[in-house]
Parts: sequence; C-alpha cells; structure tokens
Amino acid sequence: MSERPEEPNTPSDADSLLPVDEHVEEGHDAEGRKVRHRGIYLLPNLFTTANLFAGFYSIISSISAHGYMSAGDPREASKYFAFAAIAIFVAMVLDGLDGRVARMTNTQSAFGAEYDSLSDMAAFGVAPALLAFVWALGDMGKVGWMVAFIYVAGAALRLARFNTQVGTADKRYFIGLASPAAAGVVAGIVWAFSDYGIQGSKLSFLVALIVAAAGMLMVSNIKYNSFKELDLKGRVPFVAILAVVLVFAVVFSDPPRILLLIFLGYAVSGPVQFLIRSRRRKI
Repeated sequence: MSERPEEPNTPSDADSLLPVDEHVEEGHDAEGRKVRHRGIYLLPNLFTTANLFAGFYSIISSISAHGYMSAGDPREASKYFAFAAIAIFVAMVLDGLDGRVARMTNTQSAFGAEYDSLSDMAAFGVAPALLAFVWALGDMGKVGWMVAFIYVAGAALRLARFNTQVGTADKRYFIGLASPAAAGVVAGIVWAFSDYGIQGSKLSFLVALIVAAAGMLMVSNIKYNSFKELDLKGRVPFVAILAVVLVFAVVFSDPPRILLLIFLGYAVSGPVQFLIRSRRRKI
C-alpha cells in the first residue's frame, strides 16, 4: 500500500481570509507567561489616526498655499498657511490624548507605540518642515531645502531615540527637544506672521536659523522638563483651577502669538538651564 504524500502546511480558512484583526502581537500575562493577542485596540488608535490625518491635512494645506502664492493670491495663501499651522497644533492635542487614553484604559501595545511614532513623524516631522519651506525657505534654493531636511532628519532621529529609551530614561525629563514642541515653534512662527499678512520671504534667514536650531535641539542631549510628574488625578487647590482657566483665556485672546511665545520659551528653556547648570558646576 503506497503512502499518501504529505500535504504542505496550509493556513486555515480563518487565517487565509485576511480579516481586519489579522495582526498578532506577542506579550506576557500577569504571571509572566507568553501569550499572543490577535487584533489591535480601537480607541487609542483612533486618536493616533486622527493625529495622522491632522498632519496629512497640514501637508495638503501647505501645498494649497503654495498654489495660491504661485497664482499671485497672497491673501488666500495666508489663510491656508494658517490652516496648516492650526492642523499641527490639533495634532499635538490628539498626540497627547492617545497615550493617556491607552494608559487609562490599559490598552497599551507595541503596535500602538509604533503607529504613534509613524504618525508623529508625519505630523511633527514632515508637515512643519514643508510648511516652513513653502512659506519662507523656498526662495533660498538649496540652502532652504537643506534646512528643511535638517529638521526632518532631526525629528526622525529624535523619535527613534525616544522609542529605544522607553523604560530606561528619567520620566521627569526629555533628552532633546520633543518633536511636538519643535513643531509648535515652526507652526507658531508661520501662523503668527502670516496672520498679519507678512510674507515668509522677508524673514527667510531668520526662519532658516530657527528651523535648523529646532532640528538640532531635537537630537541634542539637553534636558527638557516633561511635566509628567504632574498628578492630574489627585486633588489640587482651588486656585489651580483658576490658573488653568486664566491660561486658556490668555491663549484664546491671541492664539498665534501666545502659542508661539509658549513654545519658543519652552525651546529656549533647555539651553538656558543647561548653561545655568554648567556654570554652577564650574563654581
């Protein structure tokens, strides 16, 4: 009697249909045993997707602004520059929410962390660089796009370094300027000046210095306060609520200029504290 030839290993019907939740992620349970989780968590990844969309919308708005500038309509271009900048700030809010939602609902995952990093690269790496290039750096030729690339590379390296330092770095500080803060500086400059109808070509040299500096600060070893030690769940004095209301009122009184001052001040705070600490060591 002849033996039947062995059939090759074929996936089951359930595995071959490529369902929405085909992603499989390995992890460990409470007792340390290795387990496999199928699918992804919906809620935190919805916020991450919204973050990605905001970054994509910023890119599209920058391209639209360039089109209006080429057509000789600076007023309409200024409107789209503002849209692009606002989209970056919206992405910051969404980026802050996805991580908090994941922690509050205990839905952290390696997939979510990688997806968040890729979304951040689009929203806080590519989008601000393109916005700055279209608004101010394009007239500088090769220097302009090199400055924009320095920023993009800085954001990519910053995000890669952050991913490899998770769980080992001091949570009270960021090493290097966080990419959302750097994006806030760039978007704030464009929004603040274009809101007054000022064309970026008149500030190209200044913008180039700031964009390049933001890119370098992201990959520096300068410490920045992360504010993660703030306990948002605990009780706070009543005056703290009044302070929060006051901050919101000040920001909404003049969003472009106030946000620029806030993020510019935060970006400068790192080098200033570094110089102060260095001087104290010498003394």
